[in-house]
Amino acid sequence: MSTKKIHYPKNILLNDHIIPYESAYIPVFDRGFLFGDGIYEVMVREKHGVFFQAAHLDRLQENLHKIGLQYDISKIEKQIPELLLRNDLQSETALIYIQVTRGVAPRKHAYPDNPSPTLFMYAVPYTITPVNTSNITAVVVPDYRWQRCDIKTTSLMGNTMANEAAHLRNADEAVFVRDGRITEGSHCNIFFVRDGMVYTHPADTHILNGITRKIVIALCRQHRIPVKETAWEAIALEQADEAFLSGTTVQIASIARLGEHTYYEGDNCGPVTRTLQQAFADLKKTDTTQQKL
Repeated sequence: MSTKKIHYPKNILLNDHIIPYESAYIPVFDRGFLFGDGIYEVMVREKHGVFFQAAHLDRLQENLHKIGLQYDISKIEKQIPELLLRNDLQSETALIYIQVTRGVAPRKHAYPDNPSPTLFMYAVPYTITPVNTSNITAVVVPDYRWQRCDIKTTSLMGNTMANEAAHLRNADEAVFVRDGRITEGSHCNIFFVRDGMVYTHPADTHILNGITRKIVIALCRQHRIPVKETAWEAIALEQADEAFLSGTTVQIASIARLGEHTYYEGDNCGPVTRTLQQAFADLKKTDTTQQKL
């Protein structure tokens, strides 16, 4: 779904130091390595700044709080421009990845006292079009993940297994089903449209409340498109008129085929999806860096 291969960055930020990525090492007893005990965030810097940077950083802080990790993220905002500069990305569109783990400690499941968190951040060139014209194909898989999918943890084994299952079936994405209801994709949120009404799973512990998901809901309200945060039944895929994905890199992407049901052939796209795609593209023409959701 991305439009450009992601390469290794020239320089990365590790704690307070920007160094060549080949020189960067994480101690083997870092809890992020041992347990996936950390939180991550992904943002895109475009012409007018980092798209909804404040909202992304707020979510990072909120998720760190959810896992009981005390870390002041305010300095990250100040470090982003220097990281972009050191990678010659001052004027290019870039993908920015941020990760904070609980740091180095003897291997015990319980949290260590007074941990010293590890900060890792990188930026790479990333071409992203104003409108994602891809028509996505997705498979449907059981949601075998844990009960706290609202936490943006670096421990993503369930998501990666599902995405690999999609890859092996020549699909772009895997969509989870829990208790007969569609929850989300392996790295995207999902929406359905029926008779002009937009439906999406409520922001509970079974999905990650995506920044783009929040933007889509706000755009629906701005354009007087009714929206319900109600889970869609997996047995009713064919009853939807349209379906689409949302995410930081996928933006808003129409789903052409989901499971055994085909919504569109060729390059077709539903009218509600197309309206939201254009509204999203218009929003990207403005400076949203300090906007919150």
